[in-house]
Formats: sequence, structure tokens, C-alpha cells
Amino acid sequence: MEYKKINMPGLLHGGDYNPEQWLDRPDILEEDIRLMKLAHVNNVSLGIFSWAFLEPEEGKYQFDYLEEIINRLYDNGIYTNLATPTGAMPNWMTQKYPEVMQTDENGIQNLPGKRHNFCYTSAVMREKTRKLDLKLSERFGKHPGVILWHISNEYGGNFRDASCHCEECQKAFRKWLKKKYKTLDALNHAWWSAFWSHTYTDWEQIHSPSPRGEDELHGLKLDWKRFVSEQLQDFCREEIRAVKTYSDLPVTTNMMMYFSPLDYDKWAEELDVISWDSYPSWHTKEDEVPIAVWAAFMHNQMRGFQKKPFLMMESTPSLVNWDEENNVKRPGMNYLSSMQAIALGSNSVLYFQWRKSRGSSEKFHGAVVDHDASEKNRVFQEVAWIGKDLEKLSSQILSTCNRAKVAIIMDWENWWALSDAQAISRKFDYTEELLKYYRVFWEKGIEVDIISMDRELLDYQLVVAPTLYLHKKEYIHKVEAYVEAGGIYVTTYWSGVVNETDLCFIGERPHERLLGLSVDEIDVGNEYFPNTFSYKDGVYKAGVLREVVTLQTAKPLGTYLQDYNVNTPAITENAYGKGKAYYVAVQPDLEFLKEFLGDVIEEANVEANLTETLPYGVTVSKRSGKEQKDDVYFLQNFNRHPVKMVLNECYTNLITDEILTGSIIMQTYQCIVMQKK
Repeated sequence: MEYKKINMPGLLHGGDYNPEQWLDRPDILEEDIRLMKLAHVNNVSLGIFSWAFLEPEEGKYQFDYLEEIINRLYDNGIYTNLATPTGAMPNWMTQKYPEVMQTDENGIQNLPGKRHNFCYTSAVMREKTRKLDLKLSERFGKHPGVILWHISNEYGGNFRDASCHCEECQKAFRKWLKKKYKTLDALNHAWWSAFWSHTYTDWEQIHSPSPRGEDELHGLKLDWKRFVSEQLQDFCREEIRAVKTYSDLPVTTNMMMYFSPLDYDKWAEELDVISWDSYPSWHTKEDEVPIAVWAAFMHNQMRGFQKKPFLMMESTPSLVNWDEENNVKRPGMNYLSSMQAIALGSNSVLYFQWRKSRGSSEKFHGAVVDHDASEKNRVFQEVAWIGKDLEKLSSQILSTCNRAKVAIIMDWENWWALSDAQAISRKFDYTEELLKYYRVFWEKGIEVDIISMDRELLDYQLVVAPTLYLHKKEYIHKVEAYVEAGGIYVTTYWSGVVNETDLCFIGERPHERLLGLSVDEIDVGNEYFPNTFSYKDGVYKAGVLREVVTLQTAKPLGTYLQDYNVNTPAITENAYGKGKAYYVAVQPDLEFLKEFLGDVIEEANVEANLTETLPYGVTVSKRSGKEQKDDVYFLQNFNRHPVKMVLNECYTNLITDEILTGSIIMQTYQCIVMQKK
């Protein structure tokens, strides 16, 4: 697909703007423009959740006020991301067409309200959406002040799992299954429905998973999740088609953090620009490193979808209102977390929202303009500081992007299958496993792409695939070709267990030839059966997951030291073609991963962004330019205290123009943006 580019006025700075909330204030637009200029804002998102305002009655559209806002913003150098308002339906719609509302897994239809409370299969919903989107496209699709279509808002964010279980969705699901399996015999085999005598003899017998009915067929549950993601993606596709009828502007939709219901890797194919809403829970751990790693992983994933810059469409300049404890960002943290996004590939720092709401559920959610309406408070001043620095950095950064030589495999279908495995530990968390491996690269200042099993591997020097429980049909052939050509591959416990329909492999698992071993069993240890394992000269604590393997061509790099599997391999290496495949048979701690992955990184000849030693809590990201002299480095201190950093080379601070070399002190939550001199 050829992706359309945004006509960027610079690195984007601004956020969600909702002037329809302030119709009782005729002076609000001019006051907001004044404040936006003070905050160095050049971009806002308009129209999100504005359906009742844009179409107050069925078929009656009122766009004049919206056009006035877009015009006034454009006259002042502020560009618009124009949203389709399908994130929430107007009450006239649900009153006249109650069938558009979602039905839950118990068969109970929702009442009006909240957001994304619509059936994505509903012909009525699709038609009403299409008509409104066409009108918006016709009116604003060529407006010089509009630079991007913002399709809906956080699709699937219905406070549940994004699904609708109404009868129209049941019919669409059965149609989807017929297309996939062709025959009931094929479906019954794929789902292993003979278990508990649940064989299907008529397509009409099939129903979505429900606690009131069938909820134990893992193949059914996996296919339902695929269907939900694809059906909502199709709804999004129709919205895109509508807005592009009269417009050639690029499109995006804002994704969410670690959002399981939607396979964003597949959604990325529909979009010209990737964007996401970043809300890390800063200041909720003993130190900031775990949350910094969490946020960085997501930024890497968004960049990895298309291997190009993305947009941070939402963030908070201060606090959120939906955590158990909603603490404000400490001084400097909004600057650092914003620069972290830029460092990892974002071309924007955008907030939810511009002006804090007076009422409803997010009246205490952070905003640039608080209830005091003052430009003198700390939050506003820090936002203005960011905006000013982004203006200065735009020319150096917009033509750059991070280029990773390491990939970590994170796959939605694997995530879904793991969540239904009903095996090993119910406490197992796929995302936590991924973050543990990713953290080693973050601490070393090494760029990483987060990619799915469907992506190409040959561009990477090292590929890490933790707990890849489900193996797609062609994946292992791709990995074998990658390693045979000289690649380094690391995979782990609880991998290669089931196929695409969640059936266990019988006999040899697909990756055992590559790994040079066979997996005999997996154990879940506990405090009564402690275990350790060796690696080089060290002894490390074994986590709860411990596989017993038999070597074929692989050689052991470490063995269990206790329990019934004593002296059996825990860490293995297998030469395969020009490359190597490593297997971590035991769930390790971070201490081991730093040692082991450090060795693998060295073998794979992966270079860190800087040769300098990074203190704890300090990382570095690099956005690469066309030439090495254009590379931009972001040195970030996530410590709650200053730290000393020793630079081996000479750098220029792109914000202050200061020359940096030798020993420097990084202040609390500081980000230094620099180039080699």
C-alpha cells in the first residue's frame, strides 16, 4: 500500500479541541486561539464526539460553526485533524433505531449512552455513518486548514471487549465462518468440537461465545476474536472510503495501549498514518523505569507497524481520571514523556484535551487549560516549554526515523490464544513477558521494532520471540529461512504449542528442528519446589514455568540445578545454516536476561545507539537521518534524581546549542536532544 503523507507544518503540538462544550461562551474561540499561540500549538483535533452537534436531527446537518472554527484556526497557523464523530451516537439515533445499540455476551441489549455503543454490523448504523462522513468529506475534504482525517476515536472503547452479540452479528459471524471453513466438517475438526459431544450439524447452531452457552471451545473463541476485530476493521474501512470520496487527505485512527480486542497489526494496513493514545501511569512504581519501558514498548510497536514515524494523538499534560489513584505528573515528567515519544518515532505531542471540561466523566482529566483558565499555572507553562522546543527541533527531526536491527515478536492471535489456554498458570501475563525481554534492550539504548509473525524478518540481525504459544502456518518456514541466512533467533518456554485454530501439535512441534531439541513437558513450580539454573559462571532463580527438553542437535548453555529435572537443559543453542537459534526453557528473571541477551546481542553484532555506558534509569534513542551527520540522539533520564553521565564524544545540544563532552550532570526527568559534533 502507498501511504499518503501529512502536510506537516512542523512537529505537531496541540490536541483534542471540543468547542461545542462551550457554546455558552461566545468569546471562547478567540480566547483559546490566544492561549494556543502562547502554548506554541499548531494542530488540533476537531469533531470527536460531535455527532449530536453536527447532525442535531436525522438528516439535518449543521457545519457552519465547525467551518468557522477551522477557518479561524487556520488563519492563525493552527491546522486541524478532522474526526468522524462515530465514537458516540446522538440520542435521536438510539431512540429511533434501537437496533444500532450493542448486545452483550449474555444476550442483553445495551441502553443508550456511553461511547462505541454501536453494532458494527448494523446496516442502519453503517448507512447513517456513511451519509455523515460523506457530508464532512464534501464540505471539508479540500479545506487548506485540514491536514488529516481522524477516523472515529479509540474504536472498540466500549468499556468491555469491543464485541456485539446481536442477531445481526451472529448472522455475520456464521457467514464469516462459512467463507473460512467452507464445510462444517472442516470447522468441527478445527474447533475439536467432538469434545463434550458439541459437534455442529447446522451452521445456525453456531453462536458467539457466551457464559450462558458455549464458552469452552477454544477454536470458537479464537475465531470470534478474529471476527470482532475484522468486522470492526471493516466498519472503519467504510468510514475511510466515505471521507476519501471528496478528499485525498491521509487517514488515521487513534489506537489504544495494550488493547487486546483489536489486531492493530492488521488495522495498520488500512491507515496512512499510525497514531495512538499514550497514558502511562507515571509515579506508581518504586522508580520510573518499569513505566518508561512500558511506554517505550508501545511507541516502538506503533512505529514498527509501518517502520515510519507515527503520531502520539493523545496524552495527558498532568493526570488522568480513571486510574485507582490519579496523581499528577511531577515537574519535568510531561516534558520527558513527550520527548520520549518524539525520540521513539512520534512526529507529534498532542493532548487530551485542550480545555478541561466543566462536567461529566472527564471533568477532572488533565488538560492544557485548567478550570482556572490561566496561562500562568505550572502545567500550561510546561506545555508551552514543550511547544517552543518542538518548533526549534522540527527541521532536524521531521526527516528522520528510528531504524532497528532487533525485532521482538508480539502477535495478537498468539495473545488471544494464550488468554484461553486453560493451562499452566492463570496468572501468566503475555505482555509482562514481552516487557521483561524488551527492557534489556531499552537499558542498553538499542532500537527495537515490535512486529507480528506476519512481518518480514530478514532486515534484522536479531529476532526475539517470547512465549510464542501459537504458530501460524508459514511462520516457522520464515524463521528457518531467516536463521539459515545468518540471523540470530531467540524463543522461549511455552512456544510452538498450538496451530492457528488452537489445536495442539501432535508429535514434533514446528520449531523443534530449528532448535535442535524436543519439549517433553512443562512444569509450574511454586515456593514448595524451588529451582535454580546455571548459565556460564552464574546461578539464577527459575521462575514458575520450567520446561523439560531433550537435546537432538542443540548444545546446553545452562542446566537446572534442583528438583526432578536436575541436570537437564534450561538454556540451549543450536547452529542452523549460517545462523543460530537459542531456546530459553525456563522462565527467568531480569538479572539472567541481562547476562544472556547481552551475550546474544554481542554475537549478533547489534550496536547500541551510543558507545557510552548508561547509568541506571538512563536510556538513549536515535532517530536516523539520510546521512550519519543528521542522526539525532535523545538522552533521557527517568530517575527521580540527577545522575552523572560521561560522554566519550563531543555533542551539540540542539535546544541550547551548548557543547557537551566528558562528564555531565543530567537533571531529574531531563531529556537532552543532541547531535554529534
